[in-house]
Amino acid sequence: MLEKLKAVEERYEELTRLMADPQVAHDYERVAEYAKERADLEDIVGVYREYKVKAEELEGAETLLAEDTDPELQALAESEVDGLQTRLEELEERLQRMLLPKDPRDDRDVIIEIRAGAGGDEAGIFAADLYRMYTRYAERQRWKTELLSGSATGVGGYKEVIFGIQGQGAFSRFKYESGVHRVQRVPTTESSGRIHTSTATVAVLPEVDAVEVEIDPKDLEIATYGSSGPGGQHMQKNATAIRITHKPTGMVVSCESERSQTQNRVRAMAVLRARLYEQERQKQEAEVAEARRSQVGTGERSEKIRTYNFPQNRVTDHRIGLTLHQLSSTLDGDLDPFINELSAQEQAERLQALGEGE
Repeated sequence: MLEKLKAVEERYEELTRLMADPQVAHDYERVAEYAKERADLEDIVGVYREYKVKAEELEGAETLLAEDTDPELQALAESEVDGLQTRLEELEERLQRMLLPKDPRDDRDVIIEIRAGAGGDEAGIFAADLYRMYTRYAERQRWKTELLSGSATGVGGYKEVIFGIQGQGAFSRFKYESGVHRVQRVPTTESSGRIHTSTATVAVLPEVDAVEVEIDPKDLEIATYGSSGPGGQHMQKNATAIRITHKPTGMVVSCESERSQTQNRVRAMAVLRARLYEQERQKQEAEVAEARRSQVGTGERSEKIRTYNFPQNRVTDHRIGLTLHQLSSTLDGDLDPFINELSAQEQAERLQALGEGE
């Protein structure tokens, strides 16, 4: 590990020199490339340098402990050794996590698809609640959200809503939200006060570049229609909404959020590329040793990654066994407590797998 960290620090210092080189300074693309790489290494180099300082301090404290016979000084040295050893263990564990290969998709923008599952109108209302929760979380991160398409239920809910989120590291945070979400509450339409259980499925897809997913135009069937979104009669008359069918897979993507037919086509193609990319990624993963379940299940009540229980004011993430009695703040976009724990668990599992592999 220390050899890897030394190489990382050397690369960091090399990038610093390159950015200060007059022959490089005029090449803005190279400077931007070096600056991004250097920024990516800055945190790990900072932790490594603290690790080296603490290791030197520990060596000095151990020498003092071995050579000094004064009982008072020995007691102080022992206390310092214990503290430094604890801190070094913390830093070492942190460095191991930081050295894990980064998911190349983590910095990408995302497309999120939410669909009402079991529960009728209540499931559609819950889908709308999740949509609001994610847009509020994006606002907290100062990320941009963009509604791509939505099929409203007429009672304030959605049968389906698809939206994009643009921001540095968006996928690294939202990727843990894929799966079936379950809500338990008394619907406003329930006169007897009986608690209902409903579900909605969430799929989180990283946006991909056109060069990463090759789509033959001959495989596409493109139709235009009048949008039901903002713009009213003007949009209806000009048929700005786009529906794209990918004939080989049968995938259908619609987009009506923009006033321009061209813009809607661009966004619909982005959704289609993301879906095809994810389909191919899942296919490749399934061909490797352990086949993984697809991102979302059937929407049945028994399948769930997280439960939102209104009567008890609690949210439970079943993957990590974490329960918080903070329902209101969670639905208002305070998702970091769950995402941070899920991220830590993923890193721990990867570290364990790395150790077993060695």
